[in-house]
Amino acid sequence: MGLFGSFTKSKKESLDQGLSKTKESVFKKLGRAIIGKSKVDDEVLDNLEEVLITSDVGVDTTLKVIERIEARVSKDKYFGVDELNNLLKEEIAALLEENNSGKEADFDLPASDTPYVIMVVGVNGVGKTTTIGKLAYNFKKAGKKVVLGAADTFRAAAIDQLEIWAERVDVPLVKQSMGSDPASVAYDTLASAKAQGADVAIIDTAGRLHNKINLMNELTKIKNVMRKIVPDAPHEVLLILDGSTGQNAFEQAKQFTKATEVSALALTKLDGTAKGGVVIGISDQFKIPVKYIGIGEKMEDLQLFRRKEFVESLFS
Repeated sequence: MGLFGSFTKSKKESLDQGLSKTKESVFKKLGRAIIGKSKVDDEVLDNLEEVLITSDVGVDTTLKVIERIEARVSKDKYFGVDELNNLLKEEIAALLEENNSGKEADFDLPASDTPYVIMVVGVNGVGKTTTIGKLAYNFKKAGKKVVLGAADTFRAAAIDQLEIWAERVDVPLVKQSMGSDPASVAYDTLASAKAQGADVAIIDTAGRLHNKINLMNELTKIKNVMRKIVPDAPHEVLLILDGSTGQNAFEQAKQFTKATEVSALALTKLDGTAKGGVVIGISDQFKIPVKYIGIGEKMEDLQLFRRKEFVESLFS
């Protein structure tokens, strides 16, 4: 057991490293917000509000955090600025805890006679294929038998990329030619996964949002066809968002949650950006659990999102 239960020291170091750009940006802004101040007053709170909004936490979530800190400060009339950091950590962690109650994710799966089906959605370029590859790696490492399905038949590159990942992780891939019916690929994937006694099937889908009705119809068709093989599929609809796009990730989350029932989120590319605060806002605003975060290029750099450890890493 590591520093935080199964959260090992190396994972903690990877998380710290992956969030370093966001952390550096937040601390610079925090430093400017409290310069020359000894206690938390209205001016410090106004400055703090600006720090959180410009760190892509989002306006609504920022206002919630500020209200909570105001309440704490008003109870203790003299709250020093040196305590502001701990206050931020505690209140943001508490907020995330309230919005995502229940068991935190792991790479274990419920016992079942049929494969656990994950349908992956998200626009092109957010790291969807890479995330699927890393998910396959982590499930396989946890002793699970994995099958991938290349149902993003809209782009030949998507099929090719997924094939590269399947070979790298050494898991089977079900594919058809570009332009094939995505629902047919999903059907074949589940039939193959069931025949092989696979534990988990991960289905890639087309990443385009230019017409929400088309997207909705396509995803609904894929779901209906999969249910002919596994009646309660998909067990999870995982939306991949690029954390480095900040507020644009909010907009994508809005569009996809309207188009289909998203049950979990993964935020990628957090290591290359100062916009990691977007994880806090998205987790709070959509009430959909952030399940995974991408903090680097290595296969191990897709981490389970642990709320306390994330906030600890960001504000310590």
